[in-house]
Amino acid sequence: MSSSVEADREAIAEVPNPLGMEGIEFIEYATSRPQALGQVLETMGFRPIARHRSREVLLYRQGGINVIVNAHGGDVAQGATLDEKPVIAAIALRVRDAAAAYRRALDRGAWAVPVHVEVMELNIPAVHGPGGSRIYFVDRHKEFSIYDVDFTPIPAVDQHPPAVAGLHFFGIVQYIGNNRTEDWTDFYRELFGFTALPADAHFGILPKGHILRSPCPAPATFYLQLIEPEPSVLEVEDNERFQRVGLGTPDVLATVAELRQRGMIFIESGRVHSADKGALTQTSMGTVSFELVHHTRD
Repeated sequence: MSSSVEADREAIAEVPNPLGMEGIEFIEYATSRPQALGQVLETMGFRPIARHRSREVLLYRQGGINVIVNAHGGDVAQGATLDEKPVIAAIALRVRDAAAAYRRALDRGAWAVPVHVEVMELNIPAVHGPGGSRIYFVDRHKEFSIYDVDFTPIPAVDQHPPAVAGLHFFGIVQYIGNNRTEDWTDFYRELFGFTALPADAHFGILPKGHILRSPCPAPATFYLQLIEPEPSVLEVEDNERFQRVGLGTPDVLATVAELRQRGMIFIESGRVHSADKGALTQTSMGTVSFELVHHTRD
């Protein structure tokens, strides 16, 4: 028997989930108008449940969806100066072992983000994402969470408000530069273990871009949608960013109806309108919108 066959017996297969990802822990928005963004989030069914111990940061929640609103300019990746228009400054990934996931990401080519923590704060490792954003690794999300250390619960507020119509994290839309789909696909595949779906695979009502699936086991699986500029647009390289959050729901139209009662406005036009497959909220504060996608958690 040849030596090459013998060598194959000892071969180590590539791990399908190299960082041990288990879903999304939170999405973080940065803005100089946290109250205005908070009103938008509350219209979407989120409730403020906790305040950061030392920074102007609020935690909003509904069901298993956590959203952080950061108005503490000094620790925002985009710089100390906050804009009135909110930006998605960070996403946090649930992992089995944050330190191990961080080291593995660096070994695979990620760029480390120096994290400066205050007294009584957790050191949450992070790497650079698109547009100066951060991608955090969090392993305290079960019996003991990161919020138990860094946040103080708001008195008399339900810490686990139910989700509107079964809403849950579905994915994130990322705007990328011209001819950058392959670069970003490689980035997410090599660093995090994402896999690309067929070119004609799409969800919701906005069939654009390229879809990547996370390696998280169900029901924590989520998706990234990479969208390049229209072909007629001139070269775009310095405006890559996380653009909006996608939320899954088993009944899109019922969810739309309930959110409309709360005051949320949805886009209804010839090209984009609420349907069984999905819906899109009207943009608030110049940048904030949510996409609903028909999805039943396994």
